[in-house]
Amino acid sequence: MKETLLMAVDLGTSFIKAGVYDTKSVCVAQAQAPVKDYRPEPGMFIQKGEELFGSVLDCMKSVSASLGERGQNVGAIAFTGQMSGFMGVSEEWEDVTTWSCSLDSRYIPYAEKQMALFRDSFLETSGTNFPQMAPKYEWFAAEFPGEAKRIAKCLMISGYVIGRLGALNIEDAVMDRTYAAWTGLADIRQNRWSDDICKNIGIKTNLLPKIVNSNHICGYLSEESAKMIGLKSGIPLVSGAGDKMAGCLGSSAVHLGDAVFEASSYGEISCCVGEYRPDMTERRFDFLASAVPERYFATHFVAGSGITLDWFVNHFVKRPDEDAGAAFAALDAKVEAIAPGCGGVMAIGLLGGSSMPLESNLRGMWIGHDWSHGPEHFYRALLESFSYDFALASRRIDALYPKHDFSRVMMIGGGAKSSVWPQMCADVSGKTYCTLNRKDVSMWGASILAGNAIGVFPSIEETAALYVTVEKEFHPDMAKHDVYAKHMALYECYMKEMAPFHKRVADLLK
Repeated sequence: MKETLLMAVDLGTSFIKAGVYDTKSVCVAQAQAPVKDYRPEPGMFIQKGEELFGSVLDCMKSVSASLGERGQNVGAIAFTGQMSGFMGVSEEWEDVTTWSCSLDSRYIPYAEKQMALFRDSFLETSGTNFPQMAPKYEWFAAEFPGEAKRIAKCLMISGYVIGRLGALNIEDAVMDRTYAAWTGLADIRQNRWSDDICKNIGIKTNLLPKIVNSNHICGYLSEESAKMIGLKSGIPLVSGAGDKMAGCLGSSAVHLGDAVFEASSYGEISCCVGEYRPDMTERRFDFLASAVPERYFATHFVAGSGITLDWFVNHFVKRPDEDAGAAFAALDAKVEAIAPGCGGVMAIGLLGGSSMPLESNLRGMWIGHDWSHGPEHFYRALLESFSYDFALASRRIDALYPKHDFSRVMMIGGGAKSSVWPQMCADVSGKTYCTLNRKDVSMWGASILAGNAIGVFPSIEETAALYVTVEKEFHPDMAKHDVYAKHMALYECYMKEMAPFHKRVADLLK
């Protein structure tokens, strides 16, 4: 019987990755290619569409070459990757705006203005506390009016890549449902664009792509793209899902009450629910559509949490000749010996501000340190601060969904390798944390969607459950939980009380 292979393409900020899986979830080939970016001035971070697409082609060509003749067995290609940003293209798929991801902060004044006017609508209807595409479009239209007239569609990066690979008509451009919330322009309950929000923002809905399910066949690999990549033409191009939601699927978080903590560059806790109940009081979570139809995730993320941990280790701990992994492991060993509360040291690790609740002026802070404290105390204080932040959001989700049992959390991402953090998360939250056998959950999740689209996997949920297992469980120490609860209450106070002070500091720097 001829094998069927499934390709997943991960459209990351720094790298494009491609992996090819068989129907038993084994990755038989993988490759990656760097993505060039430009940072000509503070707050400006752009990637040119043509160069980005070139990296996609290079990566897919590389993984196809490693397959050899087996490349003829690729049955579908699905996509995952960055979930927030903005790209405007012309009718001919030319990059008009460049790809502007969340790191490109030139739009912030427009975001703050929109939030002052429409923040309740964004959260009640679109499911987000801080939209990306809505203010980025207004920013570009206001500051580059000539170029803005050329925009035929506003897309996420996956929609751009699919359109180019399939040589689609611009009116066939798509965005899968998992991306819709963070645009700020959608009615996520209805899987459609919100006429009211779009009217308020000043964007015509004909400039927006079709919202489709994550297993939607958007088009087929064109002959030109197939020749450049080294595959046969006509392979179905499947919408796939954003990396956060693909990771939830690959982790088998597909049922009500399932929860995932992704300890990555943008750490995030996501809890599977069946209906949207906006957190209008504390505003601690956004609401993303699941890759599984009619399910959603209450989601809280900390912008740059993993980036902050890397920054600390690279700047203050790691020796020039030391491997980063070894530096983290050595630091973990020291951190493990420190009691909860970190000897009085407390941190706010929100170096880029808080997104949920929104407080853009917050920055990093350590307090309570004296001459007895070393780097390990400062690092542990960062870990504790992030654990408090996620636990506060988890507590809020528990309160709004009392019939769901979120007492068990699957931990994925680089932080899951820590010898300290999974247990700390369990102790702080009072929940059981589990690490998994798979480290490639986003790529595998996209592959499941590719297989489902072509009928190889009849059930998304059953396939996901079949190929992921728990490696280790971390049960909460309730005595430590009681200690952490007191510190978490202080953290919650500091979040509110320090915000005006940080604003005063920011005002001095203007």
